[in-house]
Amino acid sequence: MFKINAAAFTGILMAGILLQGCAPRKVTRVDEKEQIDISGRWNNTDSRLAAEEMTTRVLGENWLPDFQQQHAGKKPVVIVGMVSNKTHEHIDAETFVKDMERSFVTTQKIRLVQGGAKREELRGERADQQKNAAVSTMKKWGLEVGADYMLQGSINSIVDSHKKQMVVYYQVDLELTDLQSNEVVWIGNKKIAKYVKN
Repeated sequence: MFKINAAAFTGILMAGILLQGCAPRKVTRVDEKEQIDISGRWNNTDSRLAAEEMTTRVLGENWLPDFQQQHAGKKPVVIVGMVSNKTHEHIDAETFVKDMERSFVTTQKIRLVQGGAKREELRGERADQQKNAAVSTMKKWGLEVGADYMLQGSINSIVDSHKKQMVVYYQVDLELTDLQSNEVVWIGNKKIAKYVKN
C-alpha cells in the first residue's frame, strides 16, 4: 500500500492551491449602462438610475420657474452639501452626486458652485495668489458667487433576509433648501429594491 507522510501531503495540497490561484482571469469590457448585478449590493446601475431620476425631478419642479419669476429670469445658484451614507454597506455617494452636478452644468438651467473640500482647496489657491501671483492676475477675496440653495441628502437601506433569500431596499432622499430662509423647496427620493437568491 502506498503511504504518504504529512509534509508531502501538505506540499501537494499547497501546489494544487497555487496552481488554481494562477488560473488566468478573464476580463470582458461591457457597456457601462448594461445592468450587471453580481453581489446584490449597490452598484453603478443603482448610482446611474438614482442620478438620472433625481436630476429630472429637481430640474422639473415648480421651485425653479418660481425662482426665475421672482428674480427676472435669473438662474438659481446651487451648492451640493453632504449626502450621507446610512446604509449597511460602503457606498460612495459622490458617484451619483457627480452625475447630477454634470447634468446641472450641461442643461444650464441652474448655476453650480463648489462646496466642501474642493471649495477649501480653491480658497487655499486664492490665498497663495495673494503672496505669489502678479497683482494683475491675482484673484481677489470676497467675489465668490453665493449659493441660493443647498442640496443635501442621505442614502438608507433596509435588509430583509431568510435562509438563502434576501431583499435589499435602498432609498435615496435629497432635499433642496433655500439658504436665505431655510425653507425646503423640493424633496425627492429614489427607491431601489433588489431580490437576491443564493
